[in-house]
Amino acid sequence: MKKYRANTTVIAVDPDHPDERDIQSAAHVLRAGGLVAFPTETVYGLGANALDETAVGRIFAAKGRPFDDPLIVHIAAKTQVEDVARAIPDIAYTLAEKFWPGPLTLVLKKHPRVADKVSTGLDTVAVRMPNHRVPLDLIRAAGVPVAAPSANLFTRPSPTSAAHVADDLSGRVDIILDGGPCPIGLESTVLNLTGPKPAILRPGGTTVEALLDCLPDLILPGEPAGARTSPGMMLKHYSPKARFFLFTGARETLAPQVREVIGGLLRAELKVGVMAADEDLPFFAGLPILMESLGPQSDLDAIGRALFAKMRSLDARGVDIILMRAIQAGGLGLAISDRLIKAAHQQVIDLDGQPDAIINRLISELSG
Repeated sequence: MKKYRANTTVIAVDPDHPDERDIQSAAHVLRAGGLVAFPTETVYGLGANALDETAVGRIFAAKGRPFDDPLIVHIAAKTQVEDVARAIPDIAYTLAEKFWPGPLTLVLKKHPRVADKVSTGLDTVAVRMPNHRVPLDLIRAAGVPVAAPSANLFTRPSPTSAAHVADDLSGRVDIILDGGPCPIGLESTVLNLTGPKPAILRPGGTTVEALLDCLPDLILPGEPAGARTSPGMMLKHYSPKARFFLFTGARETLAPQVREVIGGLLRAELKVGVMAADEDLPFFAGLPILMESLGPQSDLDAIGRALFAKMRSLDARGVDIILMRAIQAGGLGLAISDRLIKAAHQQVIDLDGQPDAIINRLISELSG
């Protein structure tokens, strides 16, 4: 796949009151078939004109993204859903009234005017209205719906700041609108409305509990199967450069187990990084490792905002391996757990097992 090349310009914008001239400059790039990265309430997006096949193809080229991984189309008004989708069920309008603008993506039947590459040849399209002034102003100024996955290299942790975008995509995107950190830090929930029953394809910023109030027959997230109708369904995703491992175990016996495993990794001359909730920090006291605190275990909003940034920080500090204790999957924890499991390539290690065997396994996988 030939990479898309560009002279990247970073423009600082006020997230609440962006300068109209900056928005118009970025909108001109979109209309001309270029790429613009912009903040949303979830993560930074890499945008192109959703009606332009060539422009959409540049997203895949810039990210190194497989052409079978669909994109989300962003709109700036609820009524614009009819410009990108057809045969829209009544429940879609109900959900839009309750959750848009916001971190909910609806999978609907695709309108023929939307570029086929957006949906990777499927007859469906994923649509959302972001809850952030910058993309809303940009979409209105461009006058076209905007296809935008996360603005990172494929499989890397999603970007929650303009610096993350520049780290991955400098020279591959025309403009980066720097609107500061993203308020949520996790991607949108993706809800499929084209099947017999509504089904969550990817948990995200809108919780299952909130959706159940409208959708009592909602199908909850499960293992992906069949064609990918949504972004973020690949089993390996959101991954740092360092190898990432999740671990579980009985909390009352976890500290000595964790310390024994880390000691074995250090003896193997591996540089170890740890991401931990504040309550877990005592497990690692005094160890010669690199730590990133995520905030209190009970504050899932804070953990969600910090998650990808802390992964990137440990990568920048040159660790070989990152360890983190699994998060309980309730509320926003479901979305956090989804990202962590995919970052760990679906592998979760039970530290109630034999430490020597665990150490050997980790070292073997790192050298494999």
